[in-house]
Amino acid sequence: MSGNRKLWFWWSSGKDSAWALHELMQQGSYQIDALVTTLNKEADRVAMHAVRRSLLEKQAAVLNIPLKIIELPHPCTEQDYADAAAAAVNEAVQEHISHMAFGDLYLEHIRDHRLELIKDTPIEAVFPLWQRDTKALAEKMINAGLEAYITCVDPNQLDKSFVGRAYDHSFLNDLPAAVDPCGENGEFHTFVKNVPSFSNSIDVVVGETVERGGFYFADILLADGVTH
Repeated sequence: MSGNRKLWFWWSSGKDSAWALHELMQQGSYQIDALVTTLNKEADRVAMHAVRRSLLEKQAAVLNIPLKIIELPHPCTEQDYADAAAAAVNEAVQEHISHMAFGDLYLEHIRDHRLELIKDTPIEAVFPLWQRDTKALAEKMINAGLEAYITCVDPNQLDKSFVGRAYDHSFLNDLPAAVDPCGENGEFHTFVKNVPSFSNSIDVVVGETVERGGFYFADILLADGVTH
């Protein structure tokens, strides 16, 4: 039973978030009160993943978990982000949230940043996937039915032709050896359309690819045309 273990999950809309949350939901040790996501206020999309708000809202709906959006200015300075994150943490403390969970895999500086956010609060951090073997994890997620698309590629680390592709065994087989199978070093980002914890798969299509700020982005659209 979850008891008073109330948790906010920092949700990116991508595969690692989706799988980490799935594992927490299977454990049943926490009451998951919200998905917390940062949006680029100007673009109305998830930061770096470039996922539209409408898709993010659909994910929250099929998970039946409330969505809590942190809007970030563009451009966003480190101080802008820190202020917005601090406000969210203060709100969590007021709502008696006891835990915050993150989908990070092995980057120590990112983990340290997460811990810094909550260091002076009673909130504890949870990292369900920390130090998992990323090749084994990637295979496990796909074999379990996770479905995702590549929304962003850093062409300095991975060829732009990978953007817009499905995250599947074929994708993994085609990755250069230097690229992490989960993209933990920022090589690529994803949008998840289905995972075992979703009540149903999200019907999407892959739209146009554009280059912005040195990255390549594929626009993922709801198949019914609702793309606020």
